[in-house]
Amino acid sequence: MSNPVPTGLAVLLLSTLCLTAGAAAEQLDGPEIKKLIAGETVRLNTPFGIALPLRYRTDGVVVGDVSGFSAARMFAPKEEGRWWIEANSLCQKWPSWYKGRQFCFKIASLGKGRISWLRDDGASGTARVGD
Repeated sequence: MSNPVPTGLAVLLLSTLCLTAGAAAEQLDGPEIKKLIAGETVRLNTPFGIALPLRYRTDGVVVGDVSGFSAARMFAPKEEGRWWIEANSLCQKWPSWYKGRQFCFKIASLGKGRISWLRDDGASGTARVGD
């Protein structure tokens, strides 16, 4: 049985700097989001200068692996959750990260494989899509 990720670490793992996307951002609809991320790795930018990888498999499984980050090794370093598109948002749910709570994200393209996201609880940030 893996240990759940504490709230503070969950914020670190799945949150990024709160940045405003600016005028160049293009809000994506559900099919555009799915086309952009299905089969890709999304690297979330963090305030610590590292990018945390989430792999969005085409079968609806999202894999988070922070085992390469020394501070995360004492927690559940790897977990598989589910992702889907709902109402033009990217939704995901992890078994133990975030205490199993579902979150949905509005996604905007910033160009050149970069996106901004706005989570349904108000958290926001940026990420890079692709390897």
